[in-house]
Amino acid sequence: MVYPDDDSPSSIQGSYYTNDIFTVETQNGAETKRTPSFDAANRVCLSWSQLSVYVKPKGKRFFGLGKRNDVEEQKQLLHSVSGSAKPGHLLAIMGASGAGKTTLLNVLTNRNLRRLNVEGEVLVNGQNVGKSISRMSAYVQQDDLFIGTLKVREHLIFQALLRMDENISYEDRMQRVDEVILELGLSKCADTMIGVAGSIKGISGGEAKRLAFAAEVLTNPALMFCDEPTSGLDSFMAQSVVSVLRSLAEGGRTIVCTIHQPSSETFEMFHHLLLLAEGRVAFRGEASDALAFFERAGLRCPVNYNPADFYIHNLAIIPGKEKESKDKVSAICDQFAREHASDRHIISSTSFSDTEIKPSARYKASWFAQFKAVLWRSWISMIREPMTTKVRFMQSIVLALLLGFVYFRQKVDEKGVMNINGALFIVLMNTTFSNMMAVINAFMIETPIFLREHWNGMYRTDVFFLCKTLAEAPILAGATIVFISINYWMVGLNPDFKAFLICMAILVLMANVSASFGYMVSCMSSSLNVALSISIPLLMPLVLFGGFYLNAGSVPVYFIWLKYISWIYYGNEALSINQWRDVKNITCSTNRCPRDGKEVLSSLNFEEENMYRDIGLAFVLLVFFRILAFLALLRKSSKKT
Repeated sequence: MVYPDDDSPSSIQGSYYTNDIFTVETQNGAETKRTPSFDAANRVCLSWSQLSVYVKPKGKRFFGLGKRNDVEEQKQLLHSVSGSAKPGHLLAIMGASGAGKTTLLNVLTNRNLRRLNVEGEVLVNGQNVGKSISRMSAYVQQDDLFIGTLKVREHLIFQALLRMDENISYEDRMQRVDEVILELGLSKCADTMIGVAGSIKGISGGEAKRLAFAAEVLTNPALMFCDEPTSGLDSFMAQSVVSVLRSLAEGGRTIVCTIHQPSSETFEMFHHLLLLAEGRVAFRGEASDALAFFERAGLRCPVNYNPADFYIHNLAIIPGKEKESKDKVSAICDQFAREHASDRHIISSTSFSDTEIKPSARYKASWFAQFKAVLWRSWISMIREPMTTKVRFMQSIVLALLLGFVYFRQKVDEKGVMNINGALFIVLMNTTFSNMMAVINAFMIETPIFLREHWNGMYRTDVFFLCKTLAEAPILAGATIVFISINYWMVGLNPDFKAFLICMAILVLMANVSASFGYMVSCMSSSLNVALSISIPLLMPLVLFGGFYLNAGSVPVYFIWLKYISWIYYGNEALSINQWRDVKNITCSTNRCPRDGKEVLSSLNFEEENMYRDIGLAFVLLVFFRILAFLALLRKSSKKT
């Protein structure tokens, strides 16, 4: 616990110190008791009134260009939906597919509203909080996104470092992690890797869902939203997950979740129920009262029949019977509306109106704290990922040996000149393709996790980008150094050790430029498939004008600019200069053979004095590609849809 400078515990006899996570009791300056702070003053009541939601029409354009030439009417998704969620109660939002469950949850959480027009109001303790609701609540989304190489405890430590208030000490954060692990039943798997499909065996689906809850309850939120928390789980695990939600609610939290066809045992765990059909309220109230309402509507649930299935069946639009189904749904919704016509206000917020909802900062952690935590996680993720470490280094070794045996011990003669130039270019191509593809695959897989965590206010875009590039830099350099250390001496390149070091430095630089190009492609792409599809077409012109397939002096003037944005050209020229500039004699059997290294460079239209210029311009491209990548990522992270 971090105390204010003017309120040290030694100066107070028998006091309580409270922050958002802990209440600390002291006696004579010594801490005697520490408990999670969640009292009545922290509880919130969520209410929404007369919510009507419309989809903004896209309209039609000619090949996506010009102005809309056809304006469609807005489609209404929700029709005057009202409801409330109270502290200590677990509310289930149910309905058939297309009923409006996800739309309502999006409106309540103020997410994914780019194409929606929303009427009505959402209140927290009687106050309109708008977008800040996302910073005062927790949201467990349907799909669980984790860094699979982290252990369960490490994942929660990372969350605690970034999501808990800055004034909370490290010791208190770790204590809260231990408490949440115990509270959510994660003790047995606390030191188990989360898992990566197909490569690392990890925790079960139920444990993964509980881990998602654990990350959200670390900050002791008073309000929680869950989007179909039982999706993909068997009935036993689903019941276990809802049991966790119920216990969290009974601790004083307000919990709202959408759920799809729960078992009867799972359904009984919900305190309150909101049924939606065709965007209208079909029932709202205590879950135990729903059967009586449907009986009043002339619909009796059969004995030993799951009530949840009964409700969904009667509220679903059955294919082939659309008119009959819609008439039945309309009758049910109309009856509920008549029975609750006098409901002017869903809930009175008087009991909670004294609790002021204060706006919180966008980020809980400082820039440096974010940097340390994200760099720590990025590094762990890199070194534990088999494809990043073992496979990548084994690939470098195998390819280096293969290339070394193909071009083994080349002599400096007429044939050797062509072979050595070919070997240098293949080394450069391997460095380019392996690093570019590795970055695209790794970066695109982690991008959805970054976007979710960034939108949840955990860390900044620049922090993520900087940490990701720093964590991958040693792997890029290491794999390249291993490759060239084997291949260089097997091929028989320039025997001067200084030339070897220069060659190594050039290739490490080229590896980083290639990675930068990969970052740029990744950040500009919407998916991994798109990134892989466009990377090769973008790269091929740069390879073509790299000085090997097309002589540098014969590039058409209208394509000359491609040569100057190709790091492959700069790398090829620099490697060739490093190889040939000190070669004084080449054994020739004909008069048309180059007599020394300078003639080799001249035949390629390379100039000896350009080596350091090439290195400098390649570095400029490295910076340029990374700036473009960051700007693209910044734009992507700002478009919360």
